[in-house]
Amino acid sequence: MDRMLALRTFAAVARLRSFAAAARQLRLSPTAASRAVALLEDELGTPLLLRTTRSVSLTAEGAAYLEACQSALEQLDDAARRIRGEDAEPRGRLVVTAPVVFGRMHVLPVVTRLLRAHPRLSVQLQLADRVVRLAEEGVDAAVRIGELADSALHQVKLAQVRRILVASPAYLAARGEPTDVAGLAGHDLIAFDTFTANGEWRFTASGRPAARVEARLITNSVETAIDAATAGLGICRVLSYQVRRDLADGRLRRILQDFEPPALPVSLIFPANRRGSPNVGAFIKAAQEELRLAEMG
Repeated sequence: MDRMLALRTFAAVARLRSFAAAARQLRLSPTAASRAVALLEDELGTPLLLRTTRSVSLTAEGAAYLEACQSALEQLDDAARRIRGEDAEPRGRLVVTAPVVFGRMHVLPVVTRLLRAHPRLSVQLQLADRVVRLAEEGVDAAVRIGELADSALHQVKLAQVRRILVASPAYLAARGEPTDVAGLAGHDLIAFDTFTANGEWRFTASGRPAARVEARLITNSVETAIDAATAGLGICRVLSYQVRRDLADGRLRRILQDFEPPALPVSLIFPANRRGSPNVGAFIKAAQEELRLAEMG
């Protein structure tokens, strides 16, 4: 068995959740990809993947092995680049993940800048409003908003954002503008569900004061929540960067600014073994230059 090919095939299948997609990426036949992983499993004496007719997922042993596998492959690839004298020039594929709206508004310009500067580099930009497991999903770097738990991941602070309350001028003209947190009780509220833990909006580092959210509209889409606010359906809580253009154009107004909680950091995180990667290094530099530790809204 070609062990290197088997490891790369397993990592690709685990990342893409598909033998067919992994085979296309590695320029193998689906049969060859399946055989490579099966031989690896036989050698290890344990299944690494759970296969059904519709999906592929990792076993517990597969998840643990993937982390070590990814680390080993990345170190070998980095070593090969150093031997070939390619340290200074990013090349190959860089996998980056970010929250959906932030990624579209602020990470895509960074990626655009990178691709224009480095013709031998390709980028896979994954936008998702969930915590992505970098090692398991084959991600080189991730943009995260909020305080980060202690971990083995390296982090670089890029900017900061705030949770703010907004409403349309028409809504405020019709219903009046609240002067304090308690005044929200008399208003129609629009809730984006990831910001309403325990049904409350908190306004200070200690969590007090807080407003119990009895929302007239709850949605899992921040874009929908913002559209509803601009349409005059009520007061919405969002992250400042998400409505920067709406505020600048006058479609929304920022309210209760004196009660806003402390700013949240926007950080770039990456595994320790990617610290010396030319691709990750170029992305960090471009992101720092693009965002410049700004408060985004």
